[in-house]
Amino acid sequence: LADAAVLVAARARLMQALPEGGAMVAIASSEAEVRMLLEDTAGVSVAAVNGPQSVVISGDRDAVVAVAERFSAAGVKTSRLRVSHAFHSAHMDGMLDAFRSVAEKLSFQAPRIPVVSNLTGTLATTEELCSAEYWVRHVREAVRFADGIRALHTEGVSRYLELGPDGTLTAMARGCLPDDSEALLVPALRRDRHEHEAVLAAAAALHVEGIDIDWQAAFSGTGARRIDLPTYAFQHQRYWLDADRPTGDLTAAGLTPAEHPMLGAALGLADSDGHLFTGRIGVDTHPWLADHQVSGITVVPGTAVLELALR
Repeated sequence: LADAAVLVAARARLMQALPEGGAMVAIASSEAEVRMLLEDTAGVSVAAVNGPQSVVISGDRDAVVAVAERFSAAGVKTSRLRVSHAFHSAHMDGMLDAFRSVAEKLSFQAPRIPVVSNLTGTLATTEELCSAEYWVRHVREAVRFADGIRALHTEGVSRYLELGPDGTLTAMARGCLPDDSEALLVPALRRDRHEHEAVLAAAAALHVEGIDIDWQAAFSGTGARRIDLPTYAFQHQRYWLDADRPTGDLTAAGLTPAEHPMLGAALGLADSDGHLFTGRIGVDTHPWLADHQVSGITVVPGTAVLELALR
């Protein structure tokens, strides 16, 4: 950790010590199209390949602006980045020797988990990561983010967690994956959320996708403890029969089917030509009744009573 801190601090300090100037522009085009245009342009480098149609160029201000204007004239979207220096270009050459001297004094260790290199866009070897020259190239050459995401996809990775101040890389990574990919991409932090809330939301999103979260560590020191889930207010035990449950042969009781959606059975009266109809009406058997309420109480509409009378 101490060596890593030295490397990061030296990189930042030496970069900031360089003379300000230059420019960086994002171009919504492919790397091949951008490099084709740069063949005859001096002072401009490809600084990053962030997606199939997302490339950043860096270098001398006038040259970078001229290249961007050519793409804009062709209807390609461009966006100038707000940066202090032209990173990943020849403008960094002035700090490379000093940075190499720092890196050569550090003790590098073999990675304990596989690392996909943003320098090569492939799985990094131990020899690369333990070399001072690798980290010098890391300053000067293009960031191959899109190739790195594709390499992870090829390796079968389907869960991505962004460790950073916002979800910028999450959006970029999604654009590098196939359209039919069902991969989960989660940012640990969001610019518009409190850090505590954002990290817990990220952990929860990973948890429901089957990632094993150490919740004891996550809530360590908070006083939180496991409890049984409470019951729910809607968990009632019923004591009456369901309407659609078979109730036996009604014809044995002298009843005949009424053949009507609101009537269950009919019985001819013994002392007249009239009939007695029986049935059960409720929102569970006739859901449309819920649309007819008076003062918040569900009632059978008069048209339904008229329908029964006509029947």
